[in-house]
Amino acid sequence: MTFFGDLEFFIYLALLSIPAALLGVFEKSLKYYRVFISAVTICLIIGPDKRSFLFLASFYILEYGLIRWYLGARLKQKQRSAAMYRCVLLVSILPLVLCKISEVTDLNVFQFLGISYLTFRVIQMIIEIYDGIIKEVKWLDYSDFLLLFATFSSGPIDRSRRYLHDADQVLERKTYIDLLGFGIQKIMIGAGYKFVLSAIAFKAVEQLTAHYTPWQLVAYSYSYGIYMFFDFAGYSAMAIGAAAILGIRVPENFNKPFISTDMKDFWNRWHMTLSFWFRDFVFSRIMMGFIKKKYFASRLTGASIAFLINMTAMGIWHGLTWSYVLYGLYHGILLAATEIYQKKSKFYKQTKKKKWYVFISWAITINCVMFGFLIFSGQFTTIIRMILERMV
Repeated sequence: MTFFGDLEFFIYLALLSIPAALLGVFEKSLKYYRVFISAVTICLIIGPDKRSFLFLASFYILEYGLIRWYLGARLKQKQRSAAMYRCVLLVSILPLVLCKISEVTDLNVFQFLGISYLTFRVIQMIIEIYDGIIKEVKWLDYSDFLLLFATFSSGPIDRSRRYLHDADQVLERKTYIDLLGFGIQKIMIGAGYKFVLSAIAFKAVEQLTAHYTPWQLVAYSYSYGIYMFFDFAGYSAMAIGAAAILGIRVPENFNKPFISTDMKDFWNRWHMTLSFWFRDFVFSRIMMGFIKKKYFASRLTGASIAFLINMTAMGIWHGLTWSYVLYGLYHGILLAATEIYQKKSKFYKQTKKKKWYVFISWAITINCVMFGFLIFSGQFTTIIRMILERMV
């Protein structure tokens, strides 16, 4: 059984939804049932691989202990200790770093499904403890937030305070029934995206993979981009739907990304919870550091460097391969160029609302996006390697 990947899972999801629906309709708290069923689901899916399950259990215990210790230490501080904060962050990220290194070596440590998304949740909590926003972490709340099975393996990425606001509510019958209907609808839409439209696009991808003529590469890029959208947007929709049945309104992850008119617009529409997480906890923090320490005379220069660091970090988060690193760097360059152009160009300011300009801007953006998917797919590095081998 896999998360949202096979018939067995959907039968299981239907069965576990019945008690949730009854609790919701009778205006009872879903919190304890949600934690219980998430733990059971994770055990069923990851449990058979005892090594992965052991790493997951170790991660769960380690991060909870770290969060509780740091919260206690932070509450005792009159002034924030940046050194302690950085050390705690490094320790919290260490399992993910070891996992990513294991993907390209024989280390084989902390490799379990969902570690990337779980780490995001932990880091967010540590950052907000440092900021003084989070002042209490209960074991049940931590378990509920971290282990929600619907978003366990691939998001969307939620924020703890928003999540716990939903988790602590006992909804009125009508409100829950509306949420239940929304959840069922999202699961059906997501299934259509992932198992029908994504499958059609993937067939085109398979047929074009071995071909490297210019037009076939263009077709491959578009096919792969469309496949990626329907596959991941479908998964996200089903995750949002399953969470809704359990009383949680998980944030949307996609908002018509292929109508974007510039690269900043694209990242405000594509994998939004990931993009906004990096914006809030990486890009903004880098910018604040640049401004505070006056590294650059111009904020525009600082923003451009921050875009490069932010997106390269996002690429590395996907994996330690050249395809992912180049993908992140590529989007960092595009975002920096977009920022400079929009801030400096009089032509842009004069024409940005004209229909012909919007259309041209969209056409350029969609082609840049699809070329990015070519890089992400790994085919671009394969082509470069083939060219270099021929030159030699």
